[in-house]
Amino acid sequence: MLEFNFKPLPKHLNRILEFLVSHRNYIKTALDLFNNAHRYGVSPNTKSYNILMRAFCLSGELSIAYKMFNQMFKRDVLPDVESYRILMQGLCRKSQVNGAVDLLEDMLNKGFVPDTLSYTTLLNSLCRKKKLKEAYKLLCRMKVKGCNPDIVHYNTVISGFCRDGRAMDACKVLEDMESNGCLPNLVSYRTLVGGLCDQGMFVEAKRYLEEMISKGFSPHFSVSHALLKGLSEVGKIEEACRVLEELLKHGEAPHTDTWMIILPRICEVDDLGRVGEILDKVMMVEIKGDTRIVEAGVRLEEYLIKKIQTKWRV
Repeated sequence: MLEFNFKPLPKHLNRILEFLVSHRNYIKTALDLFNNAHRYGVSPNTKSYNILMRAFCLSGELSIAYKMFNQMFKRDVLPDVESYRILMQGLCRKSQVNGAVDLLEDMLNKGFVPDTLSYTTLLNSLCRKKKLKEAYKLLCRMKVKGCNPDIVHYNTVISGFCRDGRAMDACKVLEDMESNGCLPNLVSYRTLVGGLCDQGMFVEAKRYLEEMISKGFSPHFSVSHALLKGLSEVGKIEEACRVLEELLKHGEAPHTDTWMIILPRICEVDDLGRVGEILDKVMMVEIKGDTRIVEAGVRLEEYLIKKIQTKWRV
């Protein structure tokens, strides 16, 4: 370009920088070009800084990225939302979540409106560090600060609470979603039902499972298995049968392992007349898809035969 007397522009510099940093061994070369750009009559702009800051953050050299960030202010180059986000992501990768939160505050104080990805980064990091109170506060502040929380933000916090054994707090987040105009999706319900089952809160889990099915969402077989197994083990056979009936009604196929658990439990109920009524109700449901009902029936037959033979020997 120089040989043909064509003056390079910042966009040309940035294209070369992007190419160089895409190869790990050439990051230092990219930095040298950046530092010497003025010799070619080019002044690096905000994007130039962002390209190099991201490269150094990804290579684990956060101190160099921070140094470049501070240089921007000294050289009258204004950082943008992406500049802050790159550093926040770098801090979170190094588990320096408090530093990332401070950077967010600095960003807000300077009048920037963080984008959704910046908040996602922070929420993920806070939840991983089990700073769930701070994560929930940040989620509540987002709307006030000009960024409406979306489904990813809510699901991140729901997942964090469930992983920490605080499923009831996750239920509160789900309620907040709907009141703020963000509808729960499949991931929201699956995570919540799974978390409630893990804590043995099977009645609450049953309510949310039924709610998700009524909204057209399909529970993963592991979720319905955990719920049916839990209800059966605590003796809530009728509730388990109602869940099974609801699953079959909506064409959801319980796994073979699930049938193996629930059918023997039904047969162990003392009231044989009630057992027949429950089974009839389950079997009368219109079955859609591959519910493996034949295989389940075979397992039930085997179980009943063994039970009768045992009683006969006695």
